[in-house]
Amino acid sequence: MFTFIHAADIHLDSPMHKLEAYDGAPVEEFRLSTRRAFENLVELALGQKVSFVLISGDLYDGDWKDYNTGLYFINQMVRLQKAGIRVFVTAGNHDAASTITRSLRMPDNVTLFAANRAETATMDDPAVAIHGRSFTAPAEKYDLSADYPAPLPGRFNIGMLHTCATGRPGHEAYAPCSPARLAQTGYQYWALGHVHDHEVLNREPFIVFPGNTQGRHIREAGPKGCVLVTVTDSTDIDLAFTPTDVVRWCLISVDAGGSHDAREVISAFAGQLETVISENNAMPLAVRVEINGETKAAGELAADPERWTGEIRAAAIETGAGRVWVEKIRFFCRLPETIDHPPSGGAMEELVSLFEDLADDPEARTALGSELSDFCRKLPIELRHGPDGIKCDDPDWIKDLLEHVQPELMGRLMGKGEKS
Repeated sequence: MFTFIHAADIHLDSPMHKLEAYDGAPVEEFRLSTRRAFENLVELALGQKVSFVLISGDLYDGDWKDYNTGLYFINQMVRLQKAGIRVFVTAGNHDAASTITRSLRMPDNVTLFAANRAETATMDDPAVAIHGRSFTAPAEKYDLSADYPAPLPGRFNIGMLHTCATGRPGHEAYAPCSPARLAQTGYQYWALGHVHDHEVLNREPFIVFPGNTQGRHIREAGPKGCVLVTVTDSTDIDLAFTPTDVVRWCLISVDAGGSHDAREVISAFAGQLETVISENNAMPLAVRVEINGETKAAGELAADPERWTGEIRAAAIETGAGRVWVEKIRFFCRLPETIDHPPSGGAMEELVSLFEDLADDPEARTALGSELSDFCRKLPIELRHGPDGIKCDDPDWIKDLLEHVQPELMGRLMGKGEKS
């Protein structure tokens, strides 16, 4: 019996873009989060006395700003070296041979697979053969697994590959391959990387994405970590996903349907936050909040979103005892159709009809985006890029914007929540 760790997508020293723009963001805690998560992985390896560690691509997040990133990695590898633990690494798209221009000599317990061909590394205790290949360029568009060698007899054979597999939303289509093709190689385990969610694609043999070790934005929500693999024999393999993250991203979607006023919505949010904190063992959380549903409170929320955004943040501070940071709040709730519906006829009904027509007509939304394009080009670059950037050329983004704006506009025009 032996154990090993399968990890990927460490993204050491990944910059946390735009965090400085958010009031109260725990910038320093996030800046060091990829390192702290990696240290948790090393501690797991030492504590479990694993035989080896696999890192299937994107150890780094691109070229090093200076040598400190490489020196940090070497320091962690020396800790494993002293415990007799070997480490096998393939370079992914973020740390391809053409991207990482600096280099340092690695400790002798670290094996980095070549970029121009698949190669094999072996261990005798345990008897394993590890086959891998690194990315030559950031965008490998063909199936790198095609030239992997045949399994070595009498050994537990592992394939390491940084790949999109058959494709995953939000991930570039790099080194595409099919699980069926990988299964035909005769290896007992495929250690994949690139996709940031933990996923088991196949069980005979195991073909596994461990996910990344630390979430960096709301699209990487939930527990992040690595896979601890225990091998009793070639057919008896046990997988245990083990979190390593030190700050966790969460989406809290509040159904405001049963709320009669904005205060009840805030209470509903606080109640859900308590549950989320408990489910995540009171670890630091970065939270995005979405308020949804048909509710009598929609007009009140829409009339003064700045105030209620502040109230939600205040509730998070109180409920989370300083361990919760609210990254963004989005109001998608709306008034019930039978309550305070705009009077028939006149400008209000035309406005409602306009929103409905735009929601049902992608071509009209494209035309609206074109009208806004000159305005969008004048916005600061940080508002136009990234996962939450303004995308006037995207009809779906325009639809999302309209759904967000309509309740606020209707609430203001109908005089909801007027200040005395």
